[in-house]
Amino acid sequence: MSPEKIYLICFFVGFLMSLSAIMMHHHGSFTKFNFTTLSAFLAWFGGTGYLLERYSGYGLVLALLLAIVGGTVGASVVFVLVAKVLLRNEKDLDPADFEMIGVLGRVSCPIRENGGIGEMIYSRHEARKSAPIRAEDGTTAIAKDTEVVVTRYERGIAYVSRWDELSGGIEL
Repeated sequence: MSPEKIYLICFFVGFLMSLSAIMMHHHGSFTKFNFTTLSAFLAWFGGTGYLLERYSGYGLVLALLLAIVGGTVGASVVFVLVAKVLLRNEKDLDPADFEMIGVLGRVSCPIRENGGIGEMIYSRHEARKSAPIRAEDGTTAIAKDTEVVVTRYERGIAYVSRWDELSGGIEL
């Protein structure tokens, strides 16, 4: 098989691997040597090598070395793009970030007596969020704009108590 065909195969395999890496991309740690950078190296190595074999008068060894340099440059560009630009604000998930017990919020949709469901608005990580709520005792009505604290969280419902009852009247 000619070097030209080998480079062309490397290019297409690397290109297809790059597409699949984009499709299955997941967040988390990103190291220099991974599926994405390997596929970028292969595509750039194959593309550079093919062009040099096809259109330059360089010998096999010089074309191979330049193809390796091209692959390394391509993989480095992809690494910097992904790690420094696309993932710059990513962080590992912490289960504590999703813990609802103890969250302080304000009732946005009142809870009716005897098991009614309302809604509260709360802040987490500089974002406004909402959650369905029910009174902790299951019977109390809680009016709109009342500050509440989540005392338990089950099946997507936050059970709340009034903040003034739990705090003994301490204002925030």
